[in-house]
Amino acid sequence: MGHVGLTPQSVNVLGGYTVQRRGETGERLIQDARDLEAAGAFAVVLEVVPAESAKRITAELASPTIGIGAGPDCDAQVMVGQDLAGLTPDPAPKFVKRYSNMRQVLSGAARQFIADVSSRNYPWRGSCILLSMPS
Repeated sequence: MGHVGLTPQSVNVLGGYTVQRRGETGERLIQDARDLEAAGAFAVVLEVVPAESAKRITAELASPTIGIGAGPDCDAQVMVGQDLAGLTPDPAPKFVKRYSNMRQVLSGAARQFIADVSSRNYPWRGSCILLSMPS
């Protein structure tokens, strides 16, 4: 599988989480995708690239494209689980749609746990492992 556009491991070199290869450099992105397919990539991930470039790449490649922040015209879509579950802090990237607010849910659960431990309501005697069962 090939990967073009934003590669998270290179985010600092690329200047942050920004759209990759706009304008004339978009041609380089398209050529990179062609080169990956020619090298044997069975699919190409297009990450945070202009939607127009993703549409063109998808039309030109025989291999399927998988978009993440690359518009609606890729063959498939993917999103980071933490983003779709609402675990990542604001601001979220423009393309992220949060389907839940698990960050708030988990924060609330952690606060309840801390309160229970602080007030000695957890653990309770019945939740303990004992040397022998009471008769």
